[in-house]
Amino acid sequence: MKVPDAGKRLLLHPGDYRVTDKPIMMSTLLGSCVAVCLYDPARRIMGMNHFVLAEPKRNDEVSLSTSEASRYGNHAMTMLVNDLLRLGAKKSRLQAKAFGGSNLLTDRLNDCDKPTDIGSVNAGYVHEFLELHRIPLISADLGGNHGRQIHFSGYDYAVYLRRIPIRHIQRPPKLERAGSHRNMSTDEKR
Repeated sequence: MKVPDAGKRLLLHPGDYRVTDKPIMMSTLLGSCVAVCLYDPARRIMGMNHFVLAEPKRNDEVSLSTSEASRYGNHAMTMLVNDLLRLGAKKSRLQAKAFGGSNLLTDRLNDCDKPTDIGSVNAGYVHEFLELHRIPLISADLGGNHGRQIHFSGYDYAVYLRRIPIRHIQRPPKLERAGSHRNMSTDEKR
């Protein structure tokens, strides 16, 4: 499936999040990280985050700076919701789509069922947060052992997903730049 040209596109990196009331495209590349797309369709406000870990390791001696906070799901989700509300979204109308949470290393470790895999913990955190805040999860593609490229459209709130097989992720960077993502046949619209 071809991703429509949405004009302006924002690329989110690990630890980023953005909110807007403009109809733009937000894109990111995921492995064990998770991206949550939230939107209020009535007010036409949307946002997306890309977090690395569900929560930071506990260390009372080191303060968590604001710039680092969005790398962790427990902060990234709260900041995303709060910024959407500040922009005019209503919490009762928020809807969610979530992606990522792969366990890319489990095949090599022969430990596929280990419950502490980063991807599984991240995916589980998203479900817990959304359930706690009563935000419906409209669509999700979480877990597995493949990467994902996603594009979140501000025009219709569709998420365009491309799964990236682990064999492409493990190639040396020189081969990835040659276009390994271009010829995937697993594109789909969510």
